[in-house]
Amino acid sequence: MLFADWLRLQLRVIESALDAFVAPGAPAELAAAMRYAVLGGGKRLRGMLVLAAQQAVAWGEASPAAAWRAAAIRGACAVELIHAYSLVHDDMPCMDNDVLRRGKPTVHVQFGEATALLAGDAMQALAFELLVPAAGSDVTIVPEVQAALCGLLARASGPTGMAGGQAIDLAHVGRTMDRAALQRMHELKTGALLHASVLMGAHCVPAVAARTLDALSAYGRALGLAFQVVDDILDATTDSATLGKTAGKDEADNKPTYVSLVGVASARAYAEQLHAQAIAALQRSGLSHAACAPLRGLADMVVQRSH
Repeated sequence: MLFADWLRLQLRVIESALDAFVAPGAPAELAAAMRYAVLGGGKRLRGMLVLAAQQAVAWGEASPAAAWRAAAIRGACAVELIHAYSLVHDDMPCMDNDVLRRGKPTVHVQFGEATALLAGDAMQALAFELLVPAAGSDVTIVPEVQAALCGLLARASGPTGMAGGQAIDLAHVGRTMDRAALQRMHELKTGALLHASVLMGAHCVPAVAARTLDALSAYGRALGLAFQVVDDILDATTDSATLGKTAGKDEADNKPTYVSLVGVASARAYAEQLHAQAIAALQRSGLSHAACAPLRGLADMVVQRSH
């Protein structure tokens, strides 16, 4: 299957699952805000990484694949919910105070700050709910896989992951930061959830070799950092209509970025270096070239994207 065809198929799977999972029993205003935030577009990169990693490690396996796939779909939706909640909270006036996201008003602009705050809280809780299906659900995720997925997602989202990275970001507005500190911030704020997405996909399949998990971990770390480097470049070089969010905001807010630190050309070169590291990690994973094709395609997409 061509990568573009694979991408379209997985996108349909993720969008359909999110549409079914998000807030069917919630109060109307809360449900509307959650659906606005989650179903309002986006690349679904994190969800795609879950599905691609699960498919890669399950390549050539037989009967259990359906159960592993079901776990991966829930994992993909869970990381997308965490990502969406983080954007809702980041856009609020107490954080980045942004009014545009994915080409439309941010959630707090559309629904008010209180509802936006609750929507983010509810999406975070729902993410973990999906990973622990209720008794009687038509999906069974074995307890060991439930624990692994919840642990990976919690660590990537919390004080030593995304939330910690955001705290560092807020503390350094208008302050200088050396390259090592900037990299650490981005590894937490952006890279941790992308890294976890890859490992969550792998952990949907039991008994994956340590060599494979180590290689996929290295792939996820390199890809997560590459994504943020490219994000910094796009913020400095692309207009708001193309980005779907306010362009040039990092510079306007006097935030340290790879572009402000090393310039656009060096930042692009670093993104390419990280891409090469990600591909090299796949080559030492012990997985076949065909099994890794979607993961390679996603790495290409990260560094070649224009928004």
